[in-house]
Amino acid sequence: MKHFLLIANRYKDPDLAITGQVRSLILEKGAVCDVYDHYDPEKDDPVQVPELTDCILIIGGDGTILDTIRRLSDKTIPLLGVNIGTLGFLADIKLSDLGMTIERLIDDEYQLEKRMMIKAEILHKGESIRSFTALNDFNINRVGTHGPICLQVKINGSVIDSYRGDGIIICTPTGSTGYNLSAGGPIINPTCKNFVLTPICCHSLTARPIVLSGKDVVSIRVEPVHDQNARAVMSFDGKRGYLLEQEDQIIITKSENYAPFVKMQEVSFVEILKEKLL
Repeated sequence: MKHFLLIANRYKDPDLAITGQVRSLILEKGAVCDVYDHYDPEKDDPVQVPELTDCILIIGGDGTILDTIRRLSDKTIPLLGVNIGTLGFLADIKLSDLGMTIERLIDDEYQLEKRMMIKAEILHKGESIRSFTALNDFNINRVGTHGPICLQVKINGSVIDSYRGDGIIICTPTGSTGYNLSAGGPIINPTCKNFVLTPICCHSLTARPIVLSGKDVVSIRVEPVHDQNARAVMSFDGKRGYLLEQEDQIIITKSENYAPFVKMQEVSFVEILKEKLL
């Protein structure tokens, strides 16, 4: 790798001091470094990536990485997160390791890990009106009421259940340590090609998370309920929600796109969990 792009989150690095340090390290090693410092989490502007970019270094936390991947659309340029956030499951490079990390990147001493993504297509009266792609998860939650919403779920055309409660999470292995974990869903190694359906506070003794194959198709239908104020909203990767109507359908499948993460060392996923969660 010889050409790097730094994406700086000014909310995390207001005066770009850390970004400047990273850029200086790259230039000292004889590589090229561009800086994108217009990132704003409140806006949806796409990231402008120079044509010759070999690697994108994201200065921030996991939220910055998720947002950047969404703005990169279908580009498959290797990504590496520099953690100046808090938890840091995705942004796993520490500032103290940057010098050695950059040297190894320039010498092409790294591995590439392709993370699975999922796609959601929204159907209104049978017609496709919107589609979204997520690295972490899609969440369908209740809004506008204290009562439950009802979501009918089909897997590969067969009805599994109609879940009455706060909603449903559909997550990837990467997203299994996020909202899914808090809702009681399983943790999955991020290199797997599965995704998970986890009911949220469901009014049932039998509703349990379901681990699905990457080939499965999940269909979720918003069922009418007695409370006219009850609405369902779909959000993805922590971004603002899309308001759904009664009888709207959401079709969720494995995306053709993937997120390419640079991995600098072989670290057991169990060790990462122990470090981040215990």
